[in-house]
Amino acid sequence: MTAAPPPRDGERDPSARVYAPDFLTELFRNPLDPGYGDAAARRAVGPVSRMRQVLARPVSLVVLAVIGFLFAVAYRETMAEEPSRATARAGLIAEIKQREAETDRLTQRAEQLRVEVGRQRDAALSGSQASRLRNLEAGTGLGRVRGDGVVVRLVDAPRDKDAVTGAEAGPSQVLYSDLQKVANGLWAAGAEAVSINGQRLTATSTIRQAGEAILVDYRPVTSPYEVQAIGPGSMRDRFDDGRAAALMREVAKTTGLSFGVKEVDDLTLPAAPEPRLRYAESPASPSPVPSGSGVGGSSSPGPSGSGVSPSPSGGGR
Repeated sequence: MTAAPPPRDGERDPSARVYAPDFLTELFRNPLDPGYGDAAARRAVGPVSRMRQVLARPVSLVVLAVIGFLFAVAYRETMAEEPSRATARAGLIAEIKQREAETDRLTQRAEQLRVEVGRQRDAALSGSQASRLRNLEAGTGLGRVRGDGVVVRLVDAPRDKDAVTGAEAGPSQVLYSDLQKVANGLWAAGAEAVSINGQRLTATSTIRQAGEAILVDYRPVTSPYEVQAIGPGSMRDRFDDGRAAALMREVAKTTGLSFGVKEVDDLTLPAAPEPRLRYAESPASPSPVPSGSGVGGSSSPGPSGSGVSPSPSGGGR
């Protein structure tokens, strides 16, 4: 064994290297808080005085009593507000059901009046004119139609719950875009009339989603969803061979929702509600600018200085 050579001038001795304190090493070396050590040292010197023991018990009892009182007050307040909340919830549910029943009654009344108007109109018109008008109504969705067709049924997947948290795992549900794809696929397959859960589709119909609800023409529809279509006999095969059916079969396979297509004889699709038509009106004619009063001496007539562009590309309503 040979001794290490002495350090050269300007070099530091390795043995004299100073190490920075390591937090983890210090933590494992002294895991206890210094307060615990102080308390143990006091107990080693002598037992706790009888006076401190006597005073500590009432303080602990008072603290427990105050905590229990606070819990009792909070529970009482919660239970006192529960009846009012339940009453308000029940009132809202009853009002919703009442409004739904009133809407259904008015819808049925509107359908009866529509049938009566159609009967009176057919009596006033000639046979050919009435037939042509009925065909136009059937094509635009404003008339009830009947015939053979196809029913596409979509059902939400069952809601599973997580075994640990109890929360719903959330398999995929039927989305509004799924109904859009199915409806467009049926139109492409030759459908002449389409409805979703009894809501007839027209050229101005909308299929949207508001939160978790799917709206067809601003009316909610829920699972199971039935998309009914009346069309030629080849509509079923053309729809099955289409992209929409293939995509929905893949979605049903991966998410667990139900998707089925079947042919149905003698379908009846209701008429869509009467649309609210709005008519364009010509704006008031602007007063011409007198000759020579324009900017820069322009003599061409134009609208007064209202800041409104005469072109329709301004983006306004």
